[in-house]
Amino acid sequence: MLVTGFPAGAFGTNCFVLAPGAGQECVVIDPGQDAERPLRAVLEEHRLKPVAVVLTHGHLDHMWSVVPVCDGYGIPAYIHPDDRAMLSDPLSWHGEAIGAMIRGLSFTEPSDVAELTDEAQLALAGVSLTVRHAPGHTRGSVAFELAHPEAPVLLSGDLLFAGSIGRTDLPGGSHEQMLDSLARVCLPMADETIVLPGHGPQTTIGAERATNPYLRGLATSPAVPAVRRGL
Repeated sequence: MLVTGFPAGAFGTNCFVLAPGAGQECVVIDPGQDAERPLRAVLEEHRLKPVAVVLTHGHLDHMWSVVPVCDGYGIPAYIHPDDRAMLSDPLSWHGEAIGAMIRGLSFTEPSDVAELTDEAQLALAGVSLTVRHAPGHTRGSVAFELAHPEAPVLLSGDLLFAGSIGRTDLPGGSHEQMLDSLARVCLPMADETIVLPGHGPQTTIGAERATNPYLRGLATSPAVPAVRRGL
């Protein structure tokens, strides 16, 4: 299986590309700011044909390029319904600092939008993804479990980072829901599960269970401040 990616734009959002192998169809995860050109390079390098864009949540740094990618290749975008409004109205969901940055820009939905549901099994381009609704960073945040022949993979979006978690202080965020999502989605997973986060380096559930204060002290230290990454 081919799993590759690159950090996109000023936010350094990880855009991932998943495919059964080179020369086949693929799924694109979270095409953020200025993702079009590096994504095209990845597709050309591995001779891939995208069939869908799948979004971990609706924040601008993860969906900035979803319209040009989806409409450019004629493919659908998948997003949880609780975050769908962000596609066409990001200004209302990002706070004043980010609002000032994007004021005057226009955003719309792609031509084809499909909604994700918890526990749904997505079979796209020969790739099997299980949807895990994980609110906290946003109401419609999801993580994806990827069936991989070598080790389980969790595409965590902004749920879990190496050493930290996603911020919960933007509209729609909830620290209590974040902790519940971490306990429900991440803690039951095997230590060898590879975590591909929305920002920063990859990690494993075992490493985070041992060192991440939000997992290691989940029951006893729920108020540890998050290290902010992304929006």
